[in-house]
Amino acid sequence: MNMRAYPKPDPQRPAYIQDYYKLRTDCLRTATLFEDPEFPADDSSLHFSSTSGRPSQYKWLRPHEISPDAVFDADGFSRFDIQQGLLGDCWLLAAAANLTTFPVLFSRVVPDDNDRIQGGRKGVDYAGIFHFRFWRFGHWYDVVVDDRLPTIRGQLVYIKSSTKHEFWSALLEKAYAKLFGSYEALSGGSASEAMEDFTGGLTEGYEMKDAPDTLFEMIEKGCNNYAMFACSIEAGAGEMEQVTPQGLVKGHAYSITKAQAVDIETPRVKGKIQLLRLRNPWGNENEWNGAWSDKSPEWRFISEDTKRSIGLTFE
Repeated sequence: MNMRAYPKPDPQRPAYIQDYYKLRTDCLRTATLFEDPEFPADDSSLHFSSTSGRPSQYKWLRPHEISPDAVFDADGFSRFDIQQGLLGDCWLLAAAANLTTFPVLFSRVVPDDNDRIQGGRKGVDYAGIFHFRFWRFGHWYDVVVDDRLPTIRGQLVYIKSSTKHEFWSALLEKAYAKLFGSYEALSGGSASEAMEDFTGGLTEGYEMKDAPDTLFEMIEKGCNNYAMFACSIEAGAGEMEQVTPQGLVKGHAYSITKAQAVDIETPRVKGKIQLLRLRNPWGNENEWNGAWSDKSPEWRFISEDTKRSIGLTFE
C-alpha cells in the first residue's frame, strides 16, 4: 500500500485557492518573481517524513539560474521531454509521456497561457509563476507553483527533459508534488492514478493471464481515441528494478505510446503481426532487446512504407 499525503480542499476556505492570474499580475506590477508560500523552497516540500537534524543537500534554483538558455518548452511537447530523476515516480512519468501524444488533453493539464520563460527571465513579462490542472475529487484543480526547483550541484534532482534547457516537465512534476503535499509522496504509485488525474477518466487493468483475447484490439483502438495505456512487470520480493534478460525492468511503469498490426512477409510466414511501442521513463539504455528491438533482424521483413507509417526510428 502506498501512503499518500492527500490535500483536503475546502470550498469554504478561499485561501486554499490561489488565483494564478491575480498572483501573476501582482508580481508583474511589483517587478518581483513569485515565491509560493504554500509550497516553500525548502525540505518541507521535499519530504513528508522527518528530516530534523539533517542538513539539506539541495539548493532551489530558478530555470534561468540552471541554464542561461532556459525555456518552458523547446519546439513543442513530446514524450522525449521526460526523463526520470532520483524520485521513484516512473508511474507519473509514464502517464505524462502519454499525455503529450494528445494535444487536446495536454493543453487542459498544461495551459497554453503559461509563461514561455524564453531565454531565462529576460522577458519583461516573466513572473516566475506557473499553473497546471489536475482532476481530483470530482473537480479540476488549478495548482499554482513558482519556478524554484530542487538541484544538486546546479543540476535538476528529479524529472528533467532530454533537452537540457527545457523545464515544462520539471514544473509539471512540482505542481503534482504540491497536490500530494511533497515530492516524497510521489515515490511509488500506479500509472492509472496519474492517468485519471490528467483526464478525469476511469481506468481498468488486466493481468495478462486473465486478459481478454481482444486486448490488443482494445489498445489499438484506444490509442486512436484519446485513451492512455501503461504496463509493468510485477516485481516479487527483492526483484524491484531487476532487469530481465530481454532488457525490461520489473516493477517499472512503461508508457504504451502506439499499437499497430503490420504486414510481415518472411520465407515461412505471411500475415499480420501485432506490435506495441513502449517508452521507458528513464530514457536511458535499458531497452527491450528481443524480437523487434533496435538491432533485430525482424525489421527486414516489413516494407519501407510500413516503417514510415509507424514512425520507426532507431535511437
